[in-house]
Amino acid sequence: MIHLHLVVGVAGVLAASGGGAITLRRWPRAAGGVAVGGAIASGVVGLGASIDALRAGAAATAAIGWQVPGGALVVGIDPLTAFFLVPLFGLGALVAIYGRSYFADARSSLVPSALLDLLLAAMAVVLLARHTLVFLVAWESMTLLAYLLVTVDHKDAAVRRAGWAYVLASHVAMLALIALFLGLGEQAGGALDFASFHAAGAAAPAVAWGLFALAVVGFGIKSGVIGLHVWLPEAHAAAPSPVSALMSGALIKLGVYGLLRTISFLPPTAGFGIVLMSLGVVGALVGIALALYQRDLKRALAYSSVENVGIALVGLGLGTWAHARGSAAVAVLGYAGGLLHIWNHAAMKGLLFLGAGSVVHATGTRDIERLGGLLRRMPWTAAAVITGAVAIAALPPLNAFVSEWLLYRGLIRAGLERGGWSLPALGGVALLALVGGLAALCFVRLIGVVLLGQPRSDAAREAHEGPPGVVAPVVLLALICVAIALAPGAVVGVLAPLVACLAGTDEVAVAVVRDAVAPLVVCNAALLAILAVVGAIAAALARRAAADETWGCGYAAPGPRMQYTGRGFAETVADRLLPRRLRPRRDEVAPAGLFPERASLSTDSTDPLTRGFYEPFLIFWGERFVRLRRFKQGSLHVYLLYILAAAVLGLGWAGVRDWWGP
Repeated sequence: MIHLHLVVGVAGVLAASGGGAITLRRWPRAAGGVAVGGAIASGVVGLGASIDALRAGAAATAAIGWQVPGGALVVGIDPLTAFFLVPLFGLGALVAIYGRSYFADARSSLVPSALLDLLLAAMAVVLLARHTLVFLVAWESMTLLAYLLVTVDHKDAAVRRAGWAYVLASHVAMLALIALFLGLGEQAGGALDFASFHAAGAAAPAVAWGLFALAVVGFGIKSGVIGLHVWLPEAHAAAPSPVSALMSGALIKLGVYGLLRTISFLPPTAGFGIVLMSLGVVGALVGIALALYQRDLKRALAYSSVENVGIALVGLGLGTWAHARGSAAVAVLGYAGGLLHIWNHAAMKGLLFLGAGSVVHATGTRDIERLGGLLRRMPWTAAAVITGAVAIAALPPLNAFVSEWLLYRGLIRAGLERGGWSLPALGGVALLALVGGLAALCFVRLIGVVLLGQPRSDAAREAHEGPPGVVAPVVLLALICVAIALAPGAVVGVLAPLVACLAGTDEVAVAVVRDAVAPLVVCNAALLAILAVVGAIAAALARRAAADETWGCGYAAPGPRMQYTGRGFAETVADRLLPRRLRPRRDEVAPAGLFPERASLSTDSTDPLTRGFYEPFLIFWGERFVRLRRFKQGSLHVYLLYILAAAVLGLGWAGVRDWWGP
C-alpha cells in the first residue's frame, strides 16, 4: 500500500508542478524551474517506488471517496503497472532536463515544460486507474496534452496536419475503448471497476474475441500497431524532439499496457497470442522497410518505433500463446524477451530522438541529405547516437541483443516442442533475423550519412555541441544501454515477479531466463573491452595521421555532392527488394539525346497506407458529408423542426416495434 500512496503522491506533484508553472507564467524562469524541478523530483521518487513495487510483486488498491455512477473511483498498483511506470518516470525526468536546455529561452520553454509535467501525471493516472471512468478521463487528458505538445510549432502547416492526424486517430481509438469497457461491464453485470472485469474470463469465445478485437483497435492505434500506425510518423516528426522521445519511449507503450491488461480479463486463448505475433512480425518488417528510405531523420526513427513495438508484440504474443497451451518455459522466455525489449526500447529510442534533437538544434534541419560530418563537430552526441544505433539494430554487445536473444530462444524452443507449430515458430526466427538485418542496414545508412563524410550544407558545417543540459541526458541513456547489456541477469531478476504472474508460474521457473542470459554477460563484456581497445588505438593513429583529401576517383575537384546520398545508399533494397506497395513513389524524367535539355528525379516517401488507403477513404467520405451542409440553415425554427421530426420518427418506430411484437 505504501508504494501506491507514494506513486499517487508523485502523480499529484507532477500535476501541481505543471499547474504551478502555468500560474507563475509572469515569471518565466521561476515557472520553468518549478516545472523542471517537479519532473526531476517526481521522476527520482517515482522510479524508486515503481522498482520496489515491481520487485515486491504484490497488488494494492485504494478507493477515492467520491461516488460516481457505477461505483467509487479506484486506483491501484501491481507488477504490470509498476513495470510501465519505470520508463515513464525515468525517461520523463531526463526529457525534462533536456527540454529545459533544448528550447531557446526560459519563456519559450515554459509551456512545453508545464504541459510535459501534466502529460506525465495523466500517463501515471492511466496506469494507476482501476475504474473505467478514471481510465477514460486520464486517457483523454493524455491524448489532448500530447496533441498540445505535438503542435507547439503550430504555425507550420505540416505540424497542424500531424496534430489533426493524431487527434483523429486517437478519437477513433477512444470510441473502440468505450465499446470495449461497455462490453466488459456487460460481462461483469454492469460493474465498471477492473476487479469486476475478471468475470469476463468466463465469456463465450465469440464475445471474448469481439472484446479482444476492440482492444487491438483501441490500444493498437496508440501503440502504433501496423495498419493503425499512420499517425505515428507524422506526429513524431512534427513534435519537438523531447516530446518525440517521451512519446516513443513511454506514451506508445501505454497501448501495449492496455492490451496486456485486457488479455488478463479474458479467458486464456492461444489465438490471441497468434494474432499478436502475426501483427508483431508484419509490423516489424514493414516498419523497418519504411524506415530504410526516409529522408527525414525523425520519420526514420518513428518507423523504427513501429518496428520495435512489433518485436515486443512478438515476445508478448509468444508468451500468451505458450501460456494458453501450458508451455511454461516458452511463456517465460516470450514474456521476458518482450518486456525487456520494452524497457530497452525506452532507453534506445529516448537516446536516438534526443540525439536527433541535438542534431536539429545544431543544424536547423531534419533532412539527412543536408547533414554529414557531425562526428567531428559533435563528438559526445555522435558517440552516444552511434551507441544507440548499434543497440537498436540488436547487435552485440548492447541491450537489444539481449532481449532479442530471449525471443530467439523462445521461438526455437517452441519450434522444437511437439504440437504442429515447429515450422511457424522456426519461420519466426528467420523473419526476426531478417528484421535485424534490415535494421542494421537502416542505421548504418543514418550514421554514415548524418555523422560521417563531409558536411552537405553550411548548417552542418557550422554545427557544434549543445549545452550540458542537452548532452548529459543523451550520454546517460547511452550508459543505460551499456549497463543493461552488462547486467541482464539483474534486470531479469527485477522483472521476475511480473514474468511469473503473466506466465502463470512461480519465480523459480524464471530461472530459465537467467540461464539464457548468463553467457551474454561474459560475451558482451569481452566485446566492449575489445571495442574500447580498438577505438583507443584508432584514435591514437588518427591523431598522428596527416590530414589530406580523400581520393576522389580521379576527379579534379571532389566535393560533398560526390558522396553517397541517403537515397542512393538504400536504393537497392528500397527499389529492388521491397514489395511494390512499400516502395517510395518515383517521378522521373530521363535525359534524352546527346544534349538533354532537362532531366529530373523526385521521390515521395509518404506512408503507403496513408496515400493508398486512408487519404482516398477520408477524401471520398469527406466530399459526401460536405453535401450535408445544406441542412445547416442557421435558423432556430428549422432546428426545432429537425428535433420534432426525429421525435416523431422515434415514437413511430417504438409503436411499430411494440405492435409487431418481439
